[in-house]
Amino acid sequence: MTLQQEIVGNAMQMAVVSLQPGQTVYCEAGKFLFKTTNVTMETRLGGPSAGGGQQSQPGGGSGGMGGLLRQAMGTAMQAGQRALAGESLAFQYFTTQGGEGTVGFAGVLPGEMRALELDGTRAWFAEKDAFVAAESTVDFGIAFQGGRTGRSGGEGFILEKFTGRGTVIIAGAGNFIDLNPADFGGRVEVDTGCVVAFEEGIQYGVQRVGGLNRQGVMNAVFGGEGLSLATLEGNGRVILQSLTIESLANALKKAQGGDKQGPTGGLFSTNAQ
Repeated sequence: MTLQQEIVGNAMQMAVVSLQPGQTVYCEAGKFLFKTTNVTMETRLGGPSAGGGQQSQPGGGSGGMGGLLRQAMGTAMQAGQRALAGESLAFQYFTTQGGEGTVGFAGVLPGEMRALELDGTRAWFAEKDAFVAAESTVDFGIAFQGGRTGRSGGEGFILEKFTGRGTVIIAGAGNFIDLNPADFGGRVEVDTGCVVAFEEGIQYGVQRVGGLNRQGVMNAVFGGEGLSLATLEGNGRVILQSLTIESLANALKKAQGGDKQGPTGGLFSTNAQ
């Protein structure tokens, strides 16, 4: 059963979901906006992949005490992963009772939202905090991109991973830009803060901006990008955002008279603590 949803608004969008009997949708804690009274809300530590999205049925394949123990361990491991990634520990689950119900969700920054349809053949990866809500048939996980890539890039080390079948709703800052690296010679290089999400099959990495030469130093020091760019290679969908959290934070500091970046940007930027 396809999740009926509508994304409304402009500068700060929200997703309005129509739940049918038997459907359950879950969201990141803090992304819920409103619901009709016939929709129940339950907060749990586990996601669907850890058994958090389904209730155990008496005598129904749970494996007795062993099954309960495995489920508890799965929930604890998932919660631990999310804590390590700096994500919320809990999910909120919404189920309609006695007819169609409505639930509203939103992201936390001014920008767009997007509903992705998973058919079970390809996973989707998203930057941390992009997840808003998903059907209970979609599994939420954490993917670690690799020590060298994460340390050199500063962003992208920890990714959200969505598998299974159903609808997942993500959010980003500013406007979304859709592209396929295959249309640009197979590879694109972007600001590390611009990546929102990409399909499985896209190779994601981080590279140094220029070499250890005069132009490389100029790019890093005065270019405003720091030392690294994100690289996206392959054939598949990529979603970028036009506003980065860092640029938004710098604009707010400047408006409050606390801008420490100065005219050069780049490595000369000294963010206030």
